[in-house]
Amino acid sequence: MSAAALRALHVPGKPLVLPNAWDADTARLVEAAGFPVVATSSVAVASVLGFPDGEKAPAGEMFAAAKRIADAVSIPVTVDAESGYGLSSAELASRLLDAGAVGCNFEDTDHATGDVRPVAEQAERIAALREAAGDGLVINARVDSFRGVDPKEHLVDGIARAKAYFEAGADCVYPIHLRTPEVLAVFVQGVGGAVNAPAWPGSPGLGGLAELGVARISLGGGLWQYARKHLEATLAGVAEGKLPY
Repeated sequence: MSAAALRALHVPGKPLVLPNAWDADTARLVEAAGFPVVATSSVAVASVLGFPDGEKAPAGEMFAAAKRIADAVSIPVTVDAESGYGLSSAELASRLLDAGAVGCNFEDTDHATGDVRPVAEQAERIAALREAAGDGLVINARVDSFRGVDPKEHLVDGIARAKAYFEAGADCVYPIHLRTPEVLAVFVQGVGGAVNAPAWPGSPGLGGLAELGVARISLGGGLWQYARKHLEATLAGVAEGKLPY
């Protein structure tokens, strides 16, 4: 599937659902379950590689993991590229395309400082990535300004960021920390483009998020966390002498 075909799956009210994988095996499971796209989770991939999230894993290892995932499936792969690992736009686009990705997440957090970048700076980065990649990548621009704040107080800023990112060439925007359904609904109506919503615990669920008009739903690191907790409980049982099979 091409990037154009992936873009076409972003339909408000009929969202693309993305269970995020972290290695070749989980990517194959996503494909076998009938999902049309595999997405990666940076926190899950980094953790499997032995690193914390937030661009602490070497970029080369993250791209190598992405390539193994893309090589393992016949469906398209969109890669969580965090904030670009300090690479130039041309290098980032090249590394993603070489890995076999047709889409990417691109954050507006500056991991060197922990702050959200000024909107104009991030818009320039998105425009440069779009120029470098052409139409070959579906850019999902993360809007991180809702992190740790009252979402209602930051709604105007969040919408302004989303609009600027769309104007710069993003295909979709991702307010990953926006968990309040009524505020998310206003955000969706206000940005004028495809919105990716996170499926957090306690969220309205897949159907409820679809009703809010989102075009894409990501499970993020949720599946990895769920699987890890299940394995942790299983191992505790084995330590007590209980085999799980």
